[in-house]
Amino acid sequence: MTEFNDAFLTAWQLLAVSDARLSAIVWLSLRVSLVATLVACVVGMPIGALLAVGRFPGRRVLIVLFNGLMGLPPVVVGLLVYLLLSRAGPLGQFGLLFSPEAMIIAQAVLVTPIVAALTRQVIADEWSEYREQLRSLGASRSRAAATLLWDGRFSLSTAALAGFGRAIAEVGAVMIVGGNIDGVTRVMTTTIALETSKGDLPLALALGFILIAVVLAINAVAYALRGWAERHWG
Repeated sequence: MTEFNDAFLTAWQLLAVSDARLSAIVWLSLRVSLVATLVACVVGMPIGALLAVGRFPGRRVLIVLFNGLMGLPPVVVGLLVYLLLSRAGPLGQFGLLFSPEAMIIAQAVLVTPIVAALTRQVIADEWSEYREQLRSLGASRSRAAATLLWDGRFSLSTAALAGFGRAIAEVGAVMIVGGNIDGVTRVMTTTIALETSKGDLPLALALGFILIAVVLAINAVAYALRGWAERHWG
């Protein structure tokens, strides 16, 4: 019990003094996850909007596919990205394996289906409400998709935050493609796993506190944005 209390006390001390190692791990985690989420939003939101308003062969199959990919196993994504970026892979010449860029790619692959599926649902609801109005204005389906994306930007922020939450909590894929190299690719989740296995609980606990705080903050921001949008835009 004393050892457990000492670990908690040391963890809080690390947080209080803004330990340099701790800060570096946190900032790398945030940078990787933010960039991956941005990439996922740039790719996933237009796809989701087109799936919502478009009518083309294979549309239903793509909807089912993206919904299914929301539960894509992270280790499988990590393995696929590893094979792509390894020396024998098609992208091996770029030397991205075991780098933050490789981790961004893996997280973006994981998050894009989530963003696309959630975006499709939001835009589909808006399309059913504004379809006739947009058609009367002569808007094409692609133009309607762009208009609805802008109109639903506050609701879509929830999709982006959900994607970021998924990215920041990821461990399996980033462990495989990043290698968990100290000072290079070691992020919060991989550090927690490593330090816990080593028995170094203070650093793992400190990072666990920060990770929980980040997840709670994401949910609070998403809730606040939705409430603000409902009050100001109906």
